[in-house]
Amino acid sequence: MLSLQNVESGYGESTVVRGVNLKVEPGQIVCLMGRNGVGKTTLMKTIMGQLRPKTGTITYNGRDVTALPSDLRAKAGIGYVPQGRDIFAQLTVEENLLLGLEAAADRRRKLPDAVFETFPVLRQMLHRKGGDLSGGQQQQLAIARALAAGPQLLLLDEPMEGIQPSIVMEIEAIIETIKRSREIAVLLVEQSLEFATSIADYYYVVDKGTIVAEGNAEALSEDQVRKHLTV
Repeated sequence: MLSLQNVESGYGESTVVRGVNLKVEPGQIVCLMGRNGVGKTTLMKTIMGQLRPKTGTITYNGRDVTALPSDLRAKAGIGYVPQGRDIFAQLTVEENLLLGLEAAADRRRKLPDAVFETFPVLRQMLHRKGGDLSGGQQQQLAIARALAAGPQLLLLDEPMEGIQPSIVMEIEAIIETIKRSREIAVLLVEQSLEFATSIADYYYVVDKGTIVAEGNAEALSEDQVRKHLTV
């Protein structure tokens, strides 16, 4: 589904991501782990097309998308929930969700019922402004907006960061539901080793912009991962 080959990326003259090779298969949950500031968000932005790779190739569903703009990647079936959520504070919850439909390949104009089945709290808040929601509710809105278009691949950049424990549990449950369905692949940036090892089919550990370890739960020991997570 998604394949990165020798990808290097960064900002201006600065290279942050170096020689990354990474794969996500259909229906897989793949976790990207590492300390803060090692290039995980830069890599996610590069996959989404917000940053152009300096070298390397990005392939999605057998198509070279290395030079494809981010809006066309979204329409090709890649959903993205960035770190910090990035919702539109002055728009209502409903307006935020409807914007998610712009990426729908089937040109749908009605929000899927599944969005409200997964996030029932949003149905009660349709006419509230996004900026009036709590951090956890905004995170739910951001994920719901990405799912509204029916993506095949969902990129989640630290979705549990900075939100209350009760909402963390809800978001973890949503990711677990996605895993059980095997209909959407997920590339997840996550700091919680406990959750990552419970949910992911495969892991990549990043340090200083490079992949320093990878494998499944059987191949990658907790000690191997933890030494790249501690400061």
